[in-house]
Amino acid sequence: MVEVIFAPKFKQSFSKIKDKLLKERIIKQFSKIKINPTIGKPMRNVRKGTRELYIPPFRLSYAYYIPSDTIYILEIYHKKEQNN
Repeated sequence: MVEVIFAPKFKQSFSKIKDKLLKERIIKQFSKIKINPTIGKPMRNVRKGTRELYIPPFRLSYAYYIPSDTIYILEIYHKKEQNN
């Protein structure tokens, strides 16, 4: 069974989101990621090894470690705040 671990940065950002419908959409994405961890777009360069899933207007960044079958939810940020 896939284990999901939430980073403190994600928890902090998620708690600031006020829109309940948006929070529900984000939570639904967790189940999709658990079923298929490779669903997100693979990142390159500095972010190599992580994946991103677009949930308008946010991006959910996560990493999947195959040996331990663990998904780390790293952060959620607004598309305009994206760091390259």
